[in-house]
Amino acid sequence: MSLAIKVENLSKAYQLGQIGTGTISRDLERWYARIRKKEDPFLRIGEDNNQNAKSTSDVVWSLRDINFKIEQGDAVGIIGRNGAGKSTLLKILSKITSPTTGKITGHGRIASLLEVGTGFHPELSGRENIFLNGAILGMRKKEIARKLDEIVDFAGIQRYLDTPVKRYSSGMYVRLAFAVAAHLESEILIVDEVLAVGDAEFQKKCLGKMSEVSKGEGRTVLFVSHNMDAVMNLCKSGIVLNSGKSDFVGNVHDCIDYYQNSGLNSIDNWVAKKDLHHPHFSNIKYEISGEQPNLILTIHFKTNSASNSPGAFVVFGIKSSLGGTIMEAVPSLNPFVKFNGEETSYSCEVELTGFIPGTYFIYAWLGASEAESYDWQDNILSFEITQAPMAERTFPYSARTGFLVAQSKLI
Repeated sequence: MSLAIKVENLSKAYQLGQIGTGTISRDLERWYARIRKKEDPFLRIGEDNNQNAKSTSDVVWSLRDINFKIEQGDAVGIIGRNGAGKSTLLKILSKITSPTTGKITGHGRIASLLEVGTGFHPELSGRENIFLNGAILGMRKKEIARKLDEIVDFAGIQRYLDTPVKRYSSGMYVRLAFAVAAHLESEILIVDEVLAVGDAEFQKKCLGKMSEVSKGEGRTVLFVSHNMDAVMNLCKSGIVLNSGKSDFVGNVHDCIDYYQNSGLNSIDNWVAKKDLHHPHFSNIKYEISGEQPNLILTIHFKTNSASNSPGAFVVFGIKSSLGGTIMEAVPSLNPFVKFNGEETSYSCEVELTGFIPGTYFIYAWLGASEAESYDWQDNILSFEITQAPMAERTFPYSARTGFLVAQSKLI
């Protein structure tokens, strides 16, 4: 199988703050370093893209030393938290912006859908924009006309086909943009998180089309999404980005497991800042006993707070490897966590029975009510079910949350 995209030591730096025109002396300094094959003195002070950290440097590396290869016909998911560099990477691959350093080798025409309206002229009609996009991809008018009816039918905008796209809603915009990108004859299809604009039915339709162009037509697909379910169903391999660096490249299942286990998708531990005496978890440990597929999870945790804090509930949520909460374990319906100004220990048991094989993750929530949360810790532990349950089992259902309720008790 031939190589579709090869990325070598790819980096992209941006200058923060107000951008000036620079000076001739700085340009000469950078030119002199380049002809001597030395490091650019302007980029030497650049720092990693940690959005939460303060810095005196005005140069930030949105991407740093990215390396990977994509074979023709592969469907690749690019995942990572907000600000990891996913959109920057796709813009470079789409040749919208150029890399600061590094090299990209690609084979085939690229159709990209990065932002709502990218590549569309607002004054032109939907029909005219279809032909414009096809021409940009190097297609002849007859080739585009042959695909026109299929594109319009997929986008569902027949009535507005000859209306300027500036009058389209965001949903119509993205439907037409995706239809054009997916149906015109490009070898590489790049799709960012823009599908979130469409409704659930259209998203399902888009995922089906991307699967078709990848598996059926042998075209390469690069897909960025925070929906792990969509990435798992569409992609064969994945790339995990973190602060502009590629943390993991490999099979999509391994990438999602890494993403979940490393805590890159975790919600930062939250403690109310207005009242520093609010209670919070100080230590959480766990033990798993029993035989597959029926396991018992024993959770030991400690809390501390000021003596004037009200009693609190504890909820342990169980998530699948795709990131969606499927169950909640509620040790007691009463606010059993009492506070007296000292650290207090608790233990509870959760029955892990009836789970299908897979990797699961636990988060912990502590609070007096839904409106008064004290602490939230995500991905505090994971466990794996390797055997299918002997018989299907039903669980209580929580109308409040919409999740199933795992059997649990205080010990």
